[in-house]
Amino acid sequence: MLRENQTTVTEFLLLGFPAVRNFKILLFFVFLLLYIFTLAGNVLIIVLVSTSHQLRMPMYFFLSHLSLSDILLTTDIVPNMLYIIMAEGGIISLVGCNSQFFLFTVSAGAECFLLTVMSYDRYVAICNPLRYSAIMDFKLCFQLVFGSWFLGFMAAICMIILICSFQLCNLNVIDHFFCDLTPLLEHFCSDRFIVDTVVLFLAISFFIFPFTFIIVTYVCISLTILNISSTTGRQKAFSTCSSHLAVVCTYYGTLIAKYAIPSKGQSLTVMKINSLLYTVITPLFNPIIYTLRNMEIQAALWKCIGIRLQTYLSSMR
Repeated sequence: MLRENQTTVTEFLLLGFPAVRNFKILLFFVFLLLYIFTLAGNVLIIVLVSTSHQLRMPMYFFLSHLSLSDILLTTDIVPNMLYIIMAEGGIISLVGCNSQFFLFTVSAGAECFLLTVMSYDRYVAICNPLRYSAIMDFKLCFQLVFGSWFLGFMAAICMIILICSFQLCNLNVIDHFFCDLTPLLEHFCSDRFIVDTVVLFLAISFFIFPFTFIIVTYVCISLTILNISSTTGRQKAFSTCSSHLAVVCTYYGTLIAKYAIPSKGQSLTVMKINSLLYTVITPLFNPIIYTLRNMEIQAALWKCIGIRLQTYLSSMR
């Protein structure tokens, strides 16, 4: 349908990584392995938390949902990215593009609040340990997790309604490997003031406020740890939140690198690398950090392996 020399956009061409097409096979297998390891690591955490009695604690309940958001995020992006790499570009419909961006927003928004919830859990555990069980009961944990996913879902709904209400230009080429917000906004023909205002509001709600809350909680946690008299007690208290702190630094560090710098000040290559960091690398690092640094998860893992091995040996007799 023509309308003032504009055609209604029904599909986009995602260019992917045209600068490294000579290495597409290598890139394909590297990202495929990263995707497999990401799925394996996050599924392992969900299984361990679901089956191990020693991990039936709020911190690991939140961690299992963090792993679920990582699985949703990377599965939303990587399979289609692998196809784009091998095909040297790929067509995605407008509905498919909106669906991809919707799932990306849900998972990314939920992860921001889940990390915030986990920081509150560590704050209560270290700063108010005597009331920890009374405060962090199952009802509150469920409400916090439900609220994190609900807020991510509502943010995605708002963004999709907003995007669908604007006229897109007839330029349907996106020099990216998925339907991210920045390249989508470049295809808006009409005034972007409303969109930019909503994006700013959501950025403050989903990034600035949660990140500020996490900083405040860790300032309180640090002050409490410094007041612990014994060195062993300080080390034990810090070890309970070091994994979460490492994940927070990784996740928010990549988001800051992606969104703090204006898109006009970034080259396309830098933009894609930053996007790879939080869509591929961060979901891979989260289970690695928790597995390597958390003794309880390691103990649950070895116990699970021991039980499976014992069952297998018994069946062989």
